[in-house]
Amino acid sequence: MVDEKQAKSLAESGLTAYNHNIDTSREYYKHVISTRNYDDRLKTIKNVQKAGIKACTGGILGLGETDEDHVGFLYTLSNMDPHPESLPINRLIAIKGTPIEEELSKLPKNSKRHLKFEAILRTIATARILMPESIIRFAAGRYTMKENEQMMCFMAGVNAIFTGEKMLTTMCNGWDEDKEMLARWGLRPMKSFSHIKHVSVLEKQMAEKAKENAEYMEKAVAEEQYAPNVTAVPENDAPVSGSRAQV
Repeated sequence: MVDEKQAKSLAESGLTAYNHNIDTSREYYKHVISTRNYDDRLKTIKNVQKAGIKACTGGILGLGETDEDHVGFLYTLSNMDPHPESLPINRLIAIKGTPIEEELSKLPKNSKRHLKFEAILRTIATARILMPESIIRFAAGRYTMKENEQMMCFMAGVNAIFTGEKMLTTMCNGWDEDKEMLARWGLRPMKSFSHIKHVSVLEKQMAEKAKENAEYMEKAVAEEQYAPNVTAVPENDAPVSGSRAQV
């Protein structure tokens, strides 16, 4: 945990980014971690952001949580002000002999607590909608996926990956392997933080378009309001009640 004074000291020393995941939803958190509470994590993230340090905060999918916990997880992240600059999404690699691996192995095969690939996609896509400026980074567990599944994650909203043959405790895709895969799918690297300018331009364009649409609708409503209510008469002179003619 980092308090305001410590965060300020880190910023003054030149630190630009700080990783501190919330891991899961507030409701499920107590089933995973007991050394600190959820609010301790949120306070640390707030202290870091207040000091001008970019927050890298996300979580782990596949801890035995449900779809409702994915909603709660995203609710917490999307209500941060500002949103996390970097949002890592990890897929749990349950290491044999750990308490969580033992718990997950005892679940029935049809249990809703088993993570499905579709749930990963929905979480990524929703995060992209809720936090358009955040860099969504696909982190641990990616090596367990097929190439087409990884690309579906990119299409859903991922725009960064962790690469290299080894992470802290699990395997990862190699750098050369990742370069070849990204090239096959036509994905190109971007400079750090260049996404912020790109998103800002898009948001400006969308706002201008929304204003044009609103003005158009306002004008259309006004014209409709003052249009005379007349009856249209077809060629055979048979009146059609309730129709409206253009004038």
